[in-house]
Amino acid sequence: MEQLKQLEVQMLASPDQQLSLTDPDARSMKSRDGGIVGYNVQIAVDAQHHLIVAHEVITEGVDRDQLAPMAEQAREATGIKDLTVVADRGYFKGEQILDCQQAGIATLVPKPLTSNSKAEGRFDKRDFVYIAQDDEYRCPAGQRAIKRFSSVERGKTLHKYWSSACLRCPLKAQCTTGDYRRIARWEHEAVLDAMQDRLERQPEMMRVRRQTVEHPFGTIKHWMGWTPLPDQDAGARAHRDESSCACL
Repeated sequence: MEQLKQLEVQMLASPDQQLSLTDPDARSMKSRDGGIVGYNVQIAVDAQHHLIVAHEVITEGVDRDQLAPMAEQAREATGIKDLTVVADRGYFKGEQILDCQQAGIATLVPKPLTSNSKAEGRFDKRDFVYIAQDDEYRCPAGQRAIKRFSSVERGKTLHKYWSSACLRCPLKAQCTTGDYRRIARWEHEAVLDAMQDRLERQPEMMRVRRQTVEHPFGTIKHWMGWTPLPDQDAGARAHRDESSCACL
């Protein structure tokens, strides 16, 4: 009991109030299987040669804050100025994508499919078309949702839109359970729209991503005798082609 009391003091004194006796650097993280005490390895891989050009070891179980840092490391390591980064859905975060855009790094990251409306058989935000010149949305019924007000939520400025026609719309049951279908738009949503356009024009890049970063992870696991290969979290990916573009 005395030993446990001493360990408790050490644990409470640590910044994250965790203490690993077998590996001081390991931390408890959420995983697909519920939880694990370990690390989250990030890697940047050159798709032409499948070589790891940058890596990072973190103790956060999610990848959402790693897109811009790994993209910067990949650009510094490869010397590519006009870098394009490709990552899986786990890296999707508006602020990170904006940071890349402001640094001159293009991104290709699919948006996570987490819409409750879609899961319940209703229209989701992708069914609403943004009309940039009017700053309005066109709904599936052909009505216009106009901007009503703006608010700051979790540090992000969001604009809210809805149409006055919702109450008498014949498609209302397919759209919302409330009086009006409200649409939120981030003030930098145009950056995400531009990225989605690039994704739709280059759908093959997600296949390149799988063939690139899974290769070294798979090779390492094969060397360790882990066959068949288990699922794992993909890190960052970098790709160089003849036009000096790259994907991460």
